[in-house]
Amino acid sequence: MRIFFVCTGNVCRSPTAERLTSAYAAEAGRTDLTAHSGGTRAMVGHGMEPTAALVLQQLGGDPEGFTAQRITPQLAEDSDMVIAMSERQRNKVVEVAPRMMRVTFTLKEAARLMEASGATTVAELAAARAQHTAEPGPGDITDPMGQDEETFVAVGSEIADLLLPLLARIRV
Repeated sequence: MRIFFVCTGNVCRSPTAERLTSAYAAEAGRTDLTAHSGGTRAMVGHGMEPTAALVLQQLGGDPEGFTAQRITPQLAEDSDMVIAMSERQRNKVVEVAPRMMRVTFTLKEAARLMEASGATTVAELAAARAQHTAEPGPGDITDPMGQDEETFVAVGSEIADLLLPLLARIRV
């Protein structure tokens, strides 16, 4: 299963999710699970934001060698599932790669749908949208850019807490 993560600059949230997925896959022996990421307004060519990289390391991921890239139709379409960090970014992915609409979620949405429906595949997760209405409140992971270290830690922890159960259960 190949997952494409999307945020704004592709230097904080989406690379955190990408590299946590890679660390999880290695630890779980999941050779079928890969991840990549991009940004709607990516800081193309940049590495991870230093505080985000530090938090990622504390969570067990490796920021080394990461390079930010902008989302393209090809990047999205080469994936089995797209996970955006905000509703706006999810909408941008669908605009850029409309064929990916069924398998594009926000991270909070995917986690909520998995819990509510018991989905174990991307297709079941997509089908669950019609049966489970959205919970009130924002479906976004806060952008930590320009914030204090405490915010970066909270955001990294939130990503890990939502993502790791999803990775453990959802397959293609």
